[in-house]
Amino acid sequence: MEVKRTYTIQENGQVTLPAEWREKYGLKKGDFIVFKETEEGLLVSPREAQAINLMDEIEEALSKRGIALDELIESGREIRQEIYDEKYARK
Repeated sequence: MEVKRTYTIQENGQVTLPAEWREKYGLKKGDFIVFKETEEGLLVSPREAQAINLMDEIEEALSKRGIALDELIESGREIRQEIYDEKYARK
């Protein structure tokens, strides 16, 4: 469902998001949001949503190369453990 509303940009460039949207998306004072320029205009989303979208893009790119994201993450853990063991394990 597409909801369109018109708001006025305040003198210092601020726009107040309606309380119902802040509640719906869990936004509170101090939270970061992302503005993304698209062909249709500006897309505003919570920073968390951007991170999820980036992970999806990474997973898609890896998949095209035959690499599973879960396997990549697990191999990273194993490599970090090996480095830790080499550097800090008592000999």
